[in-house]
Amino acid sequence: MSDETDNEKAGEPAPVAQRVYRAGMVRVSPAFLGSTAFNASPEPLHISGTREQHAALFGRLEETRSADDAATLFQDYMAETFGISPDFRGAPGADGRQRFRSSYLRLLKGWMFCSNRAEGAVLKGWAESRFGLLPTYHAEPLKRLASEAWTNYAEQKLSTRFQNNMIHEQLDLLFEFCQWSLARPGAGLPDAGCAHLTLYRGVNDFEEHHIVGRCDSRAAGRRTVILRLNNLVSFTNDRNIACQFGDHILEARVPCVKLVFFRDLLPRYPFQGEGEYLVIGGDYLVTSSIL
Repeated sequence: MSDETDNEKAGEPAPVAQRVYRAGMVRVSPAFLGSTAFNASPEPLHISGTREQHAALFGRLEETRSADDAATLFQDYMAETFGISPDFRGAPGADGRQRFRSSYLRLLKGWMFCSNRAEGAVLKGWAESRFGLLPTYHAEPLKRLASEAWTNYAEQKLSTRFQNNMIHEQLDLLFEFCQWSLARPGAGLPDAGCAHLTLYRGVNDFEEHHIVGRCDSRAAGRRTVILRLNNLVSFTNDRNIACQFGDHILEARVPCVKLVFFRDLLPRYPFQGEGEYLVIGGDYLVTSSIL
């Protein structure tokens, strides 16, 4: 592996400075979690206290017979616990008027429309607080904490419109339900309990993804690089879909323990159009090819 820095010659942005971390809540150091070494040999990830606090839910999940039954139970539990309406609007107050309540469903919907709006900032902020990885991009590169770009991101992630109704706890439960589902037969993955998935992402340039290392060999227009991905990033399991989003196709082996959401997790809602997989980022060894 080389650490080439002749980026003008390569036509690519310079590698970013050493990553800064926050304290996480998954009992794995953020430095290790964000490394290619973790991706090669992943360890289980659990957000401290979530399953214990909601033990009744996970106990009932163990009694379900199918992935659809489990998803229905999970969504009914979320609706009851957090007052989430299935039509994304919130729940009626004591006076009968509709009250806006932030929900994991609304954030997922907003992310899939555009990950660089307020909903995306809230999700990236949650990933920052739980896994200790700071975002690298939100509408523009986030190169320094003391910058206008970071201030804009921070204002959006702390927006009172979405920072209510225990939204981080909702996202904690979504992650834990996703991880619980991955080990179950019929979860929509090739093999229950598999360690990695091969996923794809289409990009037009590397403004959002920082190259931090390269392999020495190239073959047939493909090359392997280490990319520093955003702390939360979308992939798809369909290469043809990735081709619709950019001329450069990134192929990565993603640890299943880093999945926050995948397309078949919540079959009741229309989140499956692009085969979306929402993944915790960090440094990834990826194969890049040009269409």
